[in-house]
Amino acid sequence: MKKPILLLLLAAFLSITPQAVANQVAGQIKMDFDLSQQSQGQEVKLWIPYPVSDQNQDISQVKVSGDFAESAVYTDKVFKTPMLYARWDKEATSRKLSFSFAAARDEVSHPDLPTMEAAWEPTDYALYLTPTSLAPLNEQLTDLAARITKGKEGVLAKAKAIYDWTVENTYRNPDTKGCGTGNICALLKDPGGKCADISSLYVALARAAGVPSREVFGIRLGKEATQDITTWQHCWAEFFLPGHGWVAVDPADVRKKMLVEKLELNAAKTNEYRDYFWGGVDAYRIRLGEGRDLVLNPAQHGEPVNYLMYPFAQVGDTSLDWLEPANFKYTITYNR
Repeated sequence: MKKPILLLLLAAFLSITPQAVANQVAGQIKMDFDLSQQSQGQEVKLWIPYPVSDQNQDISQVKVSGDFAESAVYTDKVFKTPMLYARWDKEATSRKLSFSFAAARDEVSHPDLPTMEAAWEPTDYALYLTPTSLAPLNEQLTDLAARITKGKEGVLAKAKAIYDWTVENTYRNPDTKGCGTGNICALLKDPGGKCADISSLYVALARAAGVPSREVFGIRLGKEATQDITTWQHCWAEFFLPGHGWVAVDPADVRKKMLVEKLELNAAKTNEYRDYFWGGVDAYRIRLGEGRDLVLNPAQHGEPVNYLMYPFAQVGDTSLDWLEPANFKYTITYNR
């Protein structure tokens, strides 16, 4: 009798193992920079998004090498977003840096969100209710948020109404450069863009409705053994549900799936994606940080940085275009 029982136990184990593995993605990410071809005779500074471990991801085996004059990990003063900083002296003719780490990322799912809202104090989440330079809390935004959430009581109901509206009224514009800027005034006129645009519109509307929310800036992980992910940055959103915590939503990925798979809004597959990305995100991504209008550390020259999802560098007082990695001279590689 023992042998059949052992076989049954083995079969049961094998049946659950693929599902467990499918819910986590792990691999090595390597970022290589070579700023040697930029203007000589000027100090060069580089800031790189620096992922850290949290409840959904594990970051380990961090390695940094290069010919920089100094390097360290800092955070900004407002959002505490980590960043790897490196500097080369004016005399440097070679400016190279490699940054690598291992990442294990879990799928995120919140299938049973509590409908009873715990007591909370909005002033405790003022940072996530505050307008930004590209998302001013103007009359048009507040009126739209009020219309979307009319008759809705509590954070969860309002967050869901805004999610549904965002999915139904935005569209993915493949011609948008990079991930988009998240310029809300422009998006209220034409709600098309990419992930930073659609996620920022969700966040702006949520904040206007009194729902604490934030953009999450990250990068997608590959599905092949080795892939170039230099331009795979991705932005999604989270809202804070009192008594529960931060809840992930990704209306931008719903619209991307619709575009790529040529789905209509009322298609059954679209509804599946809508349900999945309400409270859940896949494991093929890592979180790099958060925050808009960033003053980096050490501080950069000029205006605040819109967001730190791409590497940011300055040659003297001039900022390089992070959306042109070939000219910036950086590559990001994923190895499963």
